Amino acid sequence: MEENKHVTIYDIAERLNLATSTISRALKDHHTISDKTIKKVKKTAEEMGFVPNTLAAGLRGNKTKTIGVLIPTVTQPFLSSLISGIEITAQKSDYTVIIMQSHDSYFEEVNMAKSLYSNRVSGVICSLAMETRDTSHFQQFSNNNIPLVFVDRVPKDYNTFRVVIDNYTAGYKATKHLIEQGCIRIAHLTAGSEFGNLYNERKRGYIEALKDHNLPIDEELIINLKSVTYEEGVKASNQLFDLEPIPDGLFAPGDIIAVSAVQTAKKRGIKVPDEIAIIGFNNDPISQIIDPNISTITHPAEKMGKAAAEIIIKNLKSAKSDEDDAKEITFLNTEVLARESSDKNKSLEATAK
Repeated sequence: MEENKHVTIYDIAERLNLATSTISRALKDHHTISDKTIKKVKKTAEEMGFVPNTLAAGLRGNKTKTIGVLIPTVTQPFLSSLISGIEITAQKSDYTVIIMQSHDSYFEEVNMAKSLYSNRVSGVICSLAMETRDTSHFQQFSNNNIPLVFVDRVPKDYNTFRVVIDNYTAGYKATKHLIEQGCIRIAHLTAGSEFGNLYNERKRGYIEALKDHNLPIDEELIINLKSVTYEEGVKASNQLFDLEPIPDGLFAPGDIIAVSAVQTAKKRGIKVPDEIAIIGFNNDPISQIIDPNISTITHPAEKMGKAAAEIIIKNLKSAKSDEDDAKEITFLNTEVLARESSDKNKSLEATAK
């Protein structure tokens, strides 16, 4: 059986007995080609199943209308929603999206960045790997005027666009919520390196909330996780529950950690929220499935993705490099979603009845 052949402009030219240059211009609505010829060429191209080679065209012009997205993983609900927001905005402007995963590895992130650059992407959106300390591998984009936007996990010092939430305020809100429930011995699980500022800012908000409400800062109640995973959450929760007395409140860096804390507490006979109130972060779907439902901080992932893609596209259209613009930071709001896992007041009312 004969293999399916990709239809080219040469095939169309042969069918219509026209020059390939005429076919090429007609497909691009060039002003030197008559409307009659343009219609005839496009109709024939459609009938023959012609598909333009946009990648080849992009490489010739050094523009592929492709946005490279480099993230730790696609399996986290937050990052999946982030990708969705990027793709929605990109598609509206006829941009395609290439997604690459670092799996929180600095080495993989460096290789993926090289791959995106060699594929001549028009712009890059990145959420840093947990291991990343040095961001010099992104300089290849900045040096060649390829728009670069860091989202959520952003470096402290890199002169480029950023889309983030106010992690300090979010951490403060979460801790204040627990204090309002009557908690006075509040633990905090954090993550990441001193290089990244996402978890550090949430921790700073936690500490300031304690100070503002005249509560002690106990280093024994602050645990740094190696990774934001269920397994790490179980280890840290057991460490906290071995203390005497145990914390009466817990601010977790992600909903999966909050879930691990709830389930570990159940196994050890510790009541949530009666003995320990728990709040997570992100508003992942799992937070509403588990019993009790997890209180959480909203994290507008899809909006962040849309904002990042809009910055890339706007920057490409403006075709200018402005140092002041490059320092632009887009902040999106967060809110406390109070649910059963932290509502001590409601739990006490139910017990009284």
